[in-house]
Amino acid sequence: MGNTTRDKYSYYVEQKALDVTDRPRKFLEAFAAVLEHGNYGVALETYTRLSTKCGRCASSCQLYEDTREERDIPCQRSELLMRIYRRYFTQLGILKARFSRAFILTDEYLDTMADEFYRCTACRRCKSSCPLGIDHGLITHLARYILSEIDVIPKALLVATREQLEGVGNTSAIPVPALKDTCEFLEEELEELYGVNITFPFDVEGAEFVFFPAVSDYLLEADTLMGNAAVMHVTGGSWTIGTGNYDGINYGLFYSDRMMERIVNNVIKEVHRLDGSKVLVGECGHATRSAWYVPTFGGPDAPPVVNCLQYAHEMLMAGRIPLKKEKIKERVTYHDPCNIARTGRITEEPREILKAICEDFVEMTPNRTENYCCGGGGGTVSIDEIREIRTGPLGKRKADQIRATGAHYVVSPCANCKKQLREVCEDNDLEEVRVVGLHDLLLEVIDFGVPKPGEGDEASESEAAGEEE
Repeated sequence: MGNTTRDKYSYYVEQKALDVTDRPRKFLEAFAAVLEHGNYGVALETYTRLSTKCGRCASSCQLYEDTREERDIPCQRSELLMRIYRRYFTQLGILKARFSRAFILTDEYLDTMADEFYRCTACRRCKSSCPLGIDHGLITHLARYILSEIDVIPKALLVATREQLEGVGNTSAIPVPALKDTCEFLEEELEELYGVNITFPFDVEGAEFVFFPAVSDYLLEADTLMGNAAVMHVTGGSWTIGTGNYDGINYGLFYSDRMMERIVNNVIKEVHRLDGSKVLVGECGHATRSAWYVPTFGGPDAPPVVNCLQYAHEMLMAGRIPLKKEKIKERVTYHDPCNIARTGRITEEPREILKAICEDFVEMTPNRTENYCCGGGGGTVSIDEIREIRTGPLGKRKADQIRATGAHYVVSPCANCKKQLREVCEDNDLEEVRVVGLHDLLLEVIDFGVPKPGEGDEASESEAAGEEE
């Protein structure tokens, strides 16, 4: 028997008119196209042969831990898609259908899939407990991808992506004049509160870093952005904000590889337009993870990607961020955003920064790669209609974690996590807790009285010249 994706597609074409109606047929056509032109076939072939539905993943799913409903066990959810794959895209499945009663894809089944796969946050915590290594988060992403190709997608994700790709160019629909007005206001705030003249540079050609925060930060996270600018100021960093593209958000990561690639390529295009050297991502977990695909889509000329936490950590360790003697006194804990911590790529840098600037830093348990999702991952945070699920069954475990620390500040370097955690705290009687970004706290402890790199040398040269005279 043939064993390639092309073979499977050919078998499917022979069978497609036998037993399905219009929408299921479109789903299968989309599924076949993804298999033929993508590389999911290898994973699905492996997973369908290995899957035993043993249920061990249930112990690591925070949704199932609260609901205890069988449909919320990750392997049960993944089976919804793998069942279709076995029936319509394997020789054995097609052969069985010819000689016996077989599973038939229906509209009702697709509705169930849409409901179930958007209950999952795709946090991928369950992967670590699967004895066979099945990535249920990947299956969730693939199912959403195929559903989106037949226009089954939450309106919030669709609208945000259209605004980014076909509208004003960003998910919050912020035009350039409003962006500049916001940054001018933040410059005035920095001058008034800290007595320092810091600018947000626009369209500087040849800068080392082109900055891509979550664009929602310009509306909601003033302290985070001022902290970003302050770090670049005191370290003498070469950076700019491009008016052609200033949004690091990439909702394609949550539901469509096709959309994700287009958005990533727009980031690369903006860096090249400004002749920049590197992508600097702001405090956003999924913006960082999607930017990690820049080398995949950008090829050998793709710019390197740096998260602002990595930059701040490097500068702090090098002694280039001057700190006040007084540290943050309130108790602080740290939430690991799944998208940057699940694989262990960014876990220690933020902790070392917090330990340097806080008197009372405590860990949540579990943490790092085993952390609990905020409850709004996978783009579900943007779907306000399911807030009750997000802050209830999905968010309860995180609320319990926060409560156990007794922390006043929860540091969360991710735009989506901040929104979700604030709602979790509101809905779970944690009103005294403040959810902030790491750069919010850095801003409070930077000593702006110390000359930034280069300034001290200039002053010394002036003094020496005066002495010679």
